[in-house]
Amino acid sequence: MVLLTGHNKIKTAVFISGTGSNLKSLIKFSKKKVSPISVDLIISNNPKAIGLNYGKIYKIKNKIFNFKNKKIAEKNLLLELKKNKIEMICLAGFMRILSKNFIKKFKGKILNIHPSLLPKYKGLNTHQRALNNKEKYSGCTVHFVNSKLDSGKIILQKKIKINKYETANSLSKKILVQEHKLYPKAIFKVFNF
Repeated sequence: MVLLTGHNKIKTAVFISGTGSNLKSLIKFSKKKVSPISVDLIISNNPKAIGLNYGKIYKIKNKIFNFKNKKIAEKNLLLELKKNKIEMICLAGFMRILSKNFIKKFKGKILNIHPSLLPKYKGLNTHQRALNNKEKYSGCTVHFVNSKLDSGKIILQKKIKINKYETANSLSKKILVQEHKLYPKAIFKVFNF
């Protein structure tokens, strides 16, 4: 296993829209010696995202982009990523869909974590939909991002059992715990650790 010093870690931007719990676990992961990444930038489309507080706590630069005009937002976003020499993007509860053009122009890797066992339940309300369909299992998936929603090549998945009295809320909490473990494992896998 190759140990990376702070200087040759992969500069990563994490995109969030909400509480940033996956962001927090990625920051903690990035601080470990064995981690191949460093979190250098936090991007949000939501100025009220609670997760932006982690930027203050860990002294990581954060930027907010208004996606009302997606074209302008993405153009400025690409400039910001370039300026910060970002080589990888981790989407962590980012509630905006990046355009085909953005994905093509960003020359690094883009990863996303999704709270279902893809290809099942792409998009939103995954837990409720899994329960409505009386699924026995659900879970989470880390995948590469391509131009189709939640359709990129799967890197890793974690399957969990759905209990008899599960609610969307209890399922969400159970899966979130697994997401925090799965994302770092998937990053290791991407960089062949």
